[in-house]
Amino acid sequence: MENKVLVETSARHIHLTEEAVKVLYGEGAELVVKKMLSQPGQFACANEKITLVGPKGQLTVSVLGPTRKANQVELSFTDARALGLAGVPVRESGDVAGTPGLKMVGPAGEVDIEEGVIIAKRHIHMTPEDAKAFGVEDKQVVKVKINSARTTVFDDVVCRVHPTYALAMHIDTDECNAACAFGEVYGEVIL
Repeated sequence: MENKVLVETSARHIHLTEEAVKVLYGEGAELVVKKMLSQPGQFACANEKITLVGPKGQLTVSVLGPTRKANQVELSFTDARALGLAGVPVRESGDVAGTPGLKMVGPAGEVDIEEGVIIAKRHIHMTPEDAKAFGVEDKQVVKVKINSARTTVFDDVVCRVHPTYALAMHIDTDECNAACAFGEVYGEVIL
């Protein structure tokens, strides 16, 4: 398959600020690495979980590190509905202005965020060298075909190009389930 990219499922998770970590886990708390993720410097936390509380329900989610400048909750549409959150937009990571908020509950405290809940836009992380090889540019939108028991072509996939990225496409759990993209799955980038 030409223009092949590993497709990874990004399950519900949260990125926290240093301030939120202190409130939720206690003064002096630090995020502890459980395992490194495919993107350099990013990790799943060992013991840190957060309970998200919405108008109709709650979910426990994993925390990813390191800390960030803004709290960001990444859900699937199914998760958002389970919490009773309406109007959660599909956005690129980091674009949280004007999004819904919710309550986060940790072992040492609670934090109410006024905004920060998104459905992550499906995307491909690429280095500049990867982008050149694929013939794409940063922010270019492409299609990706996944051959599976439910062969699927995802449209509206944004290419995110940065020297610190590692080549991988990220979809959420709803998209993974719809495409039967289980296990080690590759997609073909279509320009």
